[in-house]
Amino acid sequence: MTKALVIIDHQKAMFEIPGYAPFDGEAVTDRIASLIAKARAAGAPVFYVQHDGGADDEFHPGKPGFAFVDRIAPQPGDAVTVKTKSSAFHDTDFDAKLKRAGVTHLVIAGMQSEYCVTSAIRAAYERGYRITLAADAHSTFDTKVTDGRTIVAVINDTTRGSFGDVIVACEIAFG
Repeated sequence: MTKALVIIDHQKAMFEIPGYAPFDGEAVTDRIASLIAKARAAGAPVFYVQHDGGADDEFHPGKPGFAFVDRIAPQPGDAVTVKTKSSAFHDTDFDAKLKRAGVTHLVIAGMQSEYCVTSAIRAAYERGYRITLAADAHSTFDTKVTDGRTIVAVINDTTRGSFGDVIVACEIAFG
């Protein structure tokens, strides 16, 4: 069994929306950086998923918001999958990259909890991957209905047991 870290859409534009800040955003970025360090130290592969929202969107190649947050940016040799829908698996080569690397277990972190993170969890589950969601290393924004903290808690709760394990970042090990 090969365990891999998957960082979803933790891009600069997520932190540059005027009037919005991701729930616990800087601390989430710190936890993702810690997960990356642990994965690399154990020799576990790190995969990145990057959202492209189209030419008029800040999440588009060539625009400053498309890049990953500097502290957690990919290193040479890391696989990066660009997607145009919420799921990392939809019309991409992500599944093929994971299979080529012999990955069977995904540790998932990133943005946004209720969109791309949960879409990746469900798609991975449908494809037979074992899943660990880093409980405190994914985030989202407040909405008109509820706050980001509650959304993260709901995603953790609905993932736990139904689709995989939910473990805080400091307790996740690779190798």
